Order: sequence, then structure tokens, then C-alpha cells
Amino acid sequence: MSSASRSHDHPATAREVLDASDISRALTRIAHEILERNKGSANVILLGIPTRGVALAARIAAVMASVEAAEIPAGSLDITMYRDDLRLHPARALEPTDIPSGGIDDAVVVLIDDVLFSGRTIRAALDAINDVGRPAAVQLAVLVDRGHRQLPIRADFVGKNLPTSLSETVRVTLREYDDSDAVLISHTNVSRSSS
Repeated sequence: MSSASRSHDHPATAREVLDASDISRALTRIAHEILERNKGSANVILLGIPTRGVALAARIAAVMASVEAAEIPAGSLDITMYRDDLRLHPARALEPTDIPSGGIDDAVVVLIDDVLFSGRTIRAALDAINDVGRPAAVQLAVLVDRGHRQLPIRADFVGKNLPTSLSETVRVTLREYDDSDAVLISHTNVSRSSS
């Protein structure tokens, strides 16, 4: 999860822009769009970017599985050691990488993340994928695209385009980690680099 998705702001200062029902509908739509774009689920693997991307990948996989009546391989891809800001921040704890059995060679890998911001997290994920295998294609699904790209990266599947200013922080909460589902936006005095 990106630093733009984290906030230490008091909840009273945050405005909810998506609630649990909105998130559920967005993930269901993304799941159907992935199936449509790839003409089904054959050879499709979902990889969530820790932390919240992993839970989102599991939810999307569950929707796809219910439509296809087949198990959808889903895992996680740690990008910690591939980030371009390692020298600027203290050491980070490594997150789990869990590649489905069979690997990713010649598969369509759909990366899943919560918030797309600068594009740097996704660039790191692409580097990490190169060390894991050689997929036939890589696609990107995000719950929220907040704009402000610093790299030429675009999501294939977007739950919500959320125009923001650099003075705003987007925070995604999910029941797997935070006991509730929501996307919150709040103002901050410091602009942050992020995914």
C-alpha cells in the first residue's frame, strides 16, 4: 500500500468518498471487466501489492470464481526492494510474496493495488515481476486512481477515478485490516510521494 493511502489524520477531518457498498460494486465491476478483456479466466493470475492490494486481489478472485465456476489463482507480490526511494527512507519490513503454483510464465498477470498515484509503486512491481517470471502480459487494476502521475503508467481497470489535489491524502480502509471498508479523503499540509 502506498504512503498516499495512509493517513494519521483525525477521522473527523476525513471525508468518505466510497463506502462498503461502493467498494463492493467497484470490485465486482473490475472482476467482470477482467474476464471480458481476457475472454474468461484461463491463464489469468491476480497478484496483489501488499498490503491492501492483497485483500482486494482475493475479493476480485472470489467474484471471478463465482462467475467462472473455477478457481482463480491469486497471490501477492512484494515490491519493497524494488522501490526507488529506499535510500530516502528507513529500512522497510519485507512483505510476503506468494506466487501461485505453476508460476507466472506465459500467464496474464493482473496487478492489484488500492491507490494509483505517481506510478512509482507499479514501476517497482513491474521490476519485481521480471525477477519472478515472464508473463504473456501484465495488466493493472486499482480501486482508486487519484491522478498526479510521475511515470507513464495507466490502469487497465479502475474502480473510481478520484481527482485530487496534492494537498489531499487518500486513505483506503478494508475490513481485513481496518474492520471497515471505505475510501476517505482528507487535507494535509505536506504533499507525499507514493504509488
